[in-house]
This record gives sequence, C-alpha cells and structure tokens, in this order.
Amino acid sequence: MTTTKWELLDQAYATLREAVAGVPADGWDRPTPCTQWNVTQVLQHAAGDQLAYAARLTGGPGPTEDPFAPSGTLTGPPADLLEPALAAAAEAFAGVAPGEGEVAVPLPPFSVPAETAVGAAALDAAVHAWDIAVATGRPPGLTDALAAALRPAADALAEPLRGFAYGPVVPLAPGAGDGAAARLLAFLGRDPGWAAPRV
Repeated sequence: MTTTKWELLDQAYATLREAVAGVPADGWDRPTPCTQWNVTQVLQHAAGDQLAYAARLTGGPGPTEDPFAPSGTLTGPPADLLEPALAAAAEAFAGVAPGEGEVAVPLPPFSVPAETAVGAAALDAAVHAWDIAVATGRPPGLTDALAAALRPAADALAEPLRGFAYGPVVPLAPGAGDGAAARLLAFLGRDPGWAAPRV
C-alpha cells in the first residue's frame, strides 16, 4: 500500500480503499448517489481522477478510460484498477512541496496552491469513497474530522465546477445540526441522507 507525504491524502486514500474492499461480490452493479452510475462506474471514475492528477503533475499517462463516461465493466479485481492509480498519484504528489504556489491540476483553474491541489485530490477520493460505501450499505467512512479538513479545497474549487464535477448548480441546504461531513456533502450537491434502494 503506497502512502504519500501528505496526511490528508493518505486519509482519503485509506477511506477509498476501505470502501472498495467492503463492496460485496454482488454489489458492483448497485446504484449510487452519482446519478445513473453504479458502484463499478464510481470506482472507475475515482481511479481515473487520481490518474488525471498524476498525469497533470508529471506529464505521464492519464486514464485509459474517460472518467466521465465509465464503462461499468471490470476486467480484473477492483484493486488492480485502484492501487496503480493511487500509487501514481501518491508518487506525483511526493514532488509537491508544502507552500508551493502553483501546482497543476486537471480541473479549472488548472493551477492552484499546493495545499489546494492535495485537498482537491483527497476530496475526490473521499467523496467517491462515501458514494461507494453508502451504495453498499456500509458505514460511510467520511468522518466529520476528514470532511472539515477537506472543506477548504471544496470552497476553493466547487463554484467553477457546479453542474459539471460537483453536482447541481445550486448546493443543497444542510439540515439543522448537521455535522461537517453532511455539510460538505450538501455543499457538493449530494444528499447526505441518501440510501440505497431496497433490493
């Protein structure tokens, strides 16, 4: 298991690994909070996003599959898709120094401070971990502490991407008394109370 020098990224990657490892054998076709995508497609998207970060940082190869049109077909064990993507991103972010002012990212504005770049990659991994976990009836993994650490990246990047990468044009209203995780999900356009349909 590859780790990075960035604790926030390590936490998000661990959350994503745990969510993927917890998918039951019959769970890969289940619907998720990502409209019209099943669990397999969310995994493919999440892995593709991390490869896109790695490619933008290093000039290396990006995802072989369009992260925004995932096929939903796995050709091997899920870890065979996920682990190389996380390893590539971890290696790429190892070259990013804290406090660095201009770091390339694969989304607008395409260049952000180091902590925002790391936060964006971590945010992507953690939220898709939540998608997978709740779709398969497991504990969500996105803790209030992790969500609070991810919120600055969401605040910096969500607005230019509304209606594209971060849900609806208008964020959802959080409920009274919601914790940091629920507030983050609502801000990103996800229903924190989403539950998988009964089968």
